[in-house]
Amino acid sequence: MNLSAPSHLRRIVTDGSDRGAWMRARARGITATDVAKLSTPRSIESAAWQKLHGSSFTGNAYTRHGTEREPEIAAWVLREHGIEPSRALFHAEEDLRHLATPDGLVQRESGHLELAEIKTTNKQWRSIPRGYLRQIWWQQYVLGAERTLMVWERHENFVPVGDPECRWVDRDENEIARLVDLATQLINTLIARSR
Repeated sequence: MNLSAPSHLRRIVTDGSDRGAWMRARARGITATDVAKLSTPRSIESAAWQKLHGSSFTGNAYTRHGTEREPEIAAWVLREHGIEPSRALFHAEEDLRHLATPDGLVQRESGHLELAEIKTTNKQWRSIPRGYLRQIWWQQYVLGAERTLMVWERHENFVPVGDPECRWVDRDENEIARLVDLATQLINTLIARSR
């Protein structure tokens, strides 16, 4: 391990090049995708059930479209904002079970880490959906990032409409503390159900 490397680079679980290894590593922790769904006690129960039993959801036309468009949108993010695409899975400094895979990241000359999160949508957004904000704040916590560029591309019948839109989301310590608490509740529920 290179101790002179930036902190987040020392916490890479897998670089994402082997999808099977990436999926197995994600299954052993609480990811930003898991946390995005956590808002109530009932959502914790539902997330625990899915972690233990898996999900029957294997994708649909919307997820396939998002997967196909992500490299194109990531190239736009790199060109316009200098944020490199990433598939790496990271763990938090505080808890190895807290995991995140941002769609992009860059360490600026100031030393601050900035992330990117990419989505496609067939809706007009007046504001960023709450579940996506939870995902962003979790990624910021796991990586120690200051802010995230939320990027979305709207489509009509899977045909992109115009250039991607984007908005910066700053780190929010209160929201992060709440998400860490919800993730702890989820972990405790998983431990109790595994006995």
